Amino acid sequence: MSVATRDANPSVDAPVAPPRVVRQRRVRPGLLGLAVLLIALGGLGSAFAVTSVRATGSYLAVAHAVEVGSVVRADDLVSVQVAGGQGLAPVPAGRLADVVGMRAAVALAPGTLLTMAQLTNDPLLGPGQQQLALGLRAAQVPAPKLRPGDEVLLVSTPSNDDSGPASGATRFTATVTDAVSTDGRDEVVVYLALAVRDVPAVVALAAQDRIAVVLTRAA
Repeated sequence: MSVATRDANPSVDAPVAPPRVVRQRRVRPGLLGLAVLLIALGGLGSAFAVTSVRATGSYLAVAHAVEVGSVVRADDLVSVQVAGGQGLAPVPAGRLADVVGMRAAVALAPGTLLTMAQLTNDPLLGPGQQQLALGLRAAQVPAPKLRPGDEVLLVSTPSNDDSGPASGATRFTATVTDAVSTDGRDEVVVYLALAVRDVPAVVALAAQDRIAVVLTRAA
C-alpha cells in the first residue's frame, strides 16, 4: 500500500522584488562654473603670494627726522627689507649715493620709506624770489642755529656818518633756505630767499656791513 507524504517545508517560489533604479543627480552648470572660478582664484592668490615674496628688496627709509630744506646725510637714512611695495616707489638702497646731498622738499619723518618726490636739488624759493648769501659774524646770528624755513627781518643799521634817528631804518622780510658755519672761522653764511625788488638794496647794505638780522618766526 503506498502512502503519499507531504514535505513539511515545501519550497515555494517567493516573489522577487524589482531592482531599485538610482537616479543620477544632474550637475547644475552654475555650480560647475562656480567651482572652476574658485579654483582659478586660488591659483591667482598663490601666484600673487609668490610674486610678493620674490619682490622683496632693500630700500631706503628715514632714520632721523630731516627738516624741510635740510640736506640729507647718509646717517639720516637706513636700509630696510620691504616685500612687495607696489605703488610706493621707494628709493632702492643702492641709490644711497644719489640722494645724499639733496634737500628735503618735505619734512621727512623717521620710520617712513624715502621716495624721490620728497627730495629736490632746487633752492627753496617762492615765486618772485631770489636767493642771497649773507655772511654774518656769530654774534650777529639771531639764534643758536638758523634752520630752513625760519622767517627773518633784515634791518638796515645807520652808517658811521649817520647821526639821524634809527626809526628811519629800512626793513626787508626774508626766509632762511640754509645756514652753514665756516670751518675755523667765526662766521656763518646764511642763505636767504627774498623778493627780487629787495635784492639790490640788501646787497648794497651788506657790502657796507649795515645789516642786522632779526628772527621773527622759527620754522
